[in-house]
Amino acid sequence: MRVHLAAGAACLALLFSARPVLAHHSFDAEYDRVKTIVITGVVTKLEWMNPHARFYVDVTDNDGKVTGWNLELGSPATLMRQGWTRKSLKVGNHVTVTASLAKDGSKMANARSVLLADGKRVFGGSSAGNQ
Repeated sequence: MRVHLAAGAACLALLFSARPVLAHHSFDAEYDRVKTIVITGVVTKLEWMNPHARFYVDVTDNDGKVTGWNLELGSPATLMRQGWTRKSLKVGNHVTVTASLAKDGSKMANARSVLLADGKRVFGGSSAGNQ
């Protein structure tokens, strides 16, 4: 009986020690509210999953150089409350995104809004709140 209790306690300890790995990051830890970027490009990939949906955009500059951007959205539940569906964005769509840049200088940003080619604007469900 003691062996079972000890094994159960060990399992619980492992479970609770792994929880911080799943912790959600704060907006301000990863993104800069003041550094806003507007990018226009073509959607190359979508990830509709928790805790944040993401999409990737290739942006071509005036010299023809292509740069890939990783754009974070809100959770799928938040996006659906704002009118998104899994089909709101598709690979190949041309979009203009207003976003907050990542603090680490990477080509990553938190999308505030996405303007679709048809003129429809959808909000990114940003964890930054209303801005």
